[in-house]
Amino acid sequence: MSEPREELYRKAFDAAIRAHQDFRLHPEPGREFLFVARELLTTPEDVLRVSRKLSQNHVVNERGRDFAGVARLVLPRNPDDVPAIVRLLRDPRQWPGERVPFVQPHHVVVGHGGNMHGHPGQPPHVGQPLPDPPAGSESRGRGVVVGVVDTGISRTAATDHPRWLGGAFLARTDEVDAAYAYDDVFAVEGGHGTFVAGVVRQAAPGVRVDPEKALDPTGLGTEEDLARALTSFDERVHVVNVSLGCFTQDDVASEPVRRALQKLPAGVVVVASAGNQGTTRPSWPAALPGVVGVAAVARERDGSQAPACYSNHGHWVDACAVGNRTSTYLRGRWVLPGDSRVDVYDRFAYWLGTSFAAPHVAGRIAETMTTHGLSATAARDQLLAGTEFFPGYGTLVE
Repeated sequence: MSEPREELYRKAFDAAIRAHQDFRLHPEPGREFLFVARELLTTPEDVLRVSRKLSQNHVVNERGRDFAGVARLVLPRNPDDVPAIVRLLRDPRQWPGERVPFVQPHHVVVGHGGNMHGHPGQPPHVGQPLPDPPAGSESRGRGVVVGVVDTGISRTAATDHPRWLGGAFLARTDEVDAAYAYDDVFAVEGGHGTFVAGVVRQAAPGVRVDPEKALDPTGLGTEEDLARALTSFDERVHVVNVSLGCFTQDDVASEPVRRALQKLPAGVVVVASAGNQGTTRPSWPAALPGVVGVAAVARERDGSQAPACYSNHGHWVDACAVGNRTSTYLRGRWVLPGDSRVDVYDRFAYWLGTSFAAPHVAGRIAETMTTHGLSATAARDQLLAGTEFFPGYGTLVE
């Protein structure tokens, strides 16, 4: 008898991490995070001091290529020791009479589609086709552009979904989600970005989406990938959806992502998923000030809604929305190692996670902008003006 699919999916995701030879897991219980081997990040102002201190502690280091306003040091002889080295450098005793410099690992980000890493707790289910958008609904969100930072978008998204995604985005080769591990078999998070784009358009059928790739089809990327995507939009975006994030060492805010967000034009609203570990531990960028962090609620068969047990939550969460949804997807098969079951998909899927609560909120901000003639920030403020749905889950956005 096969193991539960949730366990097989977790194993497949763990195997994807191991396949990235430069990704590592810091396994400290309750403080886990993924990081890039051999890389240490600091600020340009601190990089020389940090480099000297490393040398004094016999840690060979080289200046790497900087990104997003942070400096990168490469530690060629210490691929697995980055967390211990960061802890050493954060110790005030190493800096008597001096300011402690900023240092962090180069964290790995994952798609929030619950477990420790925060990807969807299970693969999508085969979904029934969505009905066409209601007649006249194309006015909702018209003229608004939502940036979708994710796995990219399916090569066939516009033709597979002419009413939902046709004409909704500019097709760019570098934004295509490779999606498949081989043949027509999906990778661990293949199609994630296409699903998210469909959720945005369900909330605002007239909106344009601008997909940018920060994750590979296994749902993995780095802070550098995320920072690059946040500064690579092809169109002038009004709202940005980020259905991904990371835990960090000692829960310190991601500095490269914070700096990348600062470079967005004034008035752009960023919406980010809270993650799927069922914890109050902050996920970044959702927990950054100014970002709309979104938790998930579960819609039951009887139509009632309750906090989703898998959803991250806490004082840093601003909103919540239904996380179990049907949306646009691809054609292909789900085949998990060790699983005798094979699911065949025909362009639609049902999935659950904070990944799919966040784009509903992003779409509703776009829809509110056009319905009420508001700026993105004013529309955000109007949607979030309600009472808290449940402690730590923020305002419910229907």
